[in-house]
Formats: sequence, C-alpha cells, structure tokens
Amino acid sequence: MSKTNKFKIITIALVAAVVSVNCDNDDSNGDSTVGLDFSGTYVQQDQMARPAINTVFVASGQPKDAFNAAIPSAMGATYQSVFQSRLLALNPAYSTNALGQTAAQLSGLLATDVLGVSKTAPTTFFDGTNVLTGRALADDVIDVELLLIFGGPTGGSNPGLTKDNVNSNDKAFGTSFPYLASAW
Repeated sequence: MSKTNKFKIITIALVAAVVSVNCDNDDSNGDSTVGLDFSGTYVQQDQMARPAINTVFVASGQPKDAFNAAIPSAMGATYQSVFQSRLLALNPAYSTNALGQTAAQLSGLLATDVLGVSKTAPTTFFDGTNVLTGRALADDVIDVELLLIFGGPTGGSNPGLTKDNVNSNDKAFGTSFPYLASAW
C-alpha cells in the first residue's frame, strides 16, 4: 500500500471520527437556559383505570374534571349515586348483572376507578368467574363492561348491546416487554 493511500485512509478515518463525535441528539444548540422546570403545582388530568367507565358514567365539563382529580378512596362515596343514575338511564330494565350485582353494587364498584390486582387469582378483567383481578392485554374490557351493564343476570339479555364486535387487535402482542404491538 502506498504512502498516499495510507494518508487517505487515515484522513478519512479522522474525518469520520470527528463527524460522528459531533453528531449527537443534543438539540440544545449550546443554549444553557434550556432545561426542565418541575416547579409549580400539578393537577391530575385523567382517571382511567378502567377504560370507558369515566367516559360513560361522568358528564363532560366540571363533573368530569372533578372526577379526574378525585382521590380514589373518596370516589365511591362521592360518585356512586351519579353512576347509579347513569346506569339506570342507560338500562332502565337493569335488575342484576352476570355477577349478581344490583345497580347500587355495580355502580359502587365502578365509581372507585382503580384497577385492582389479585396475587392469587388469574389476572383478568372478567373471565366468567374472576372479576377485576387485574387486566391482561388481551382482555376485551369494553365487552365486559357492556355485558355487566346490559347483559342481565345471565349475561344473555340484550345480545346486541353486550359486544362491540372488535374481537382482537390489528397486530399481535409481542412476546417481550413492552408487549404492545408497534404503531402502524
């Protein structure tokens, strides 16, 4: 290899090294005033442990804002009657659901919008036996909620209202964390 070729290779390597060192993801452009500011007062903006519960049972505007900012331990006492009124407006024929719950029992359960987790039962939103023992990615939570609201004591009442007919994701879940399919 000639001395000129060695010089060219060394020059290319040095240029590549300088360029790669200067190409980073730092978008500060040397502006030292850019930084994160965590001072101030923060307010919880959304309460969605159980999908669609807040959307269906709490009116928009101030009631929803108050619900979203509520402390979970105070939700049941504050919102159970609101949820029950809405439940009976949605299904005036409601008597009990597939879990044997009255309107007061179901609305009391739903009004505290937290996702419970069982360490001993299967992780599921509802599998016919276990209810709200967690939530697996593949659980069809909207179908479960519709079944509990409109399905009656056997789950078979109002069959046109107990399913959303969205039976799976458009992409399979992954087998490793974070398990969710990538966006299309």
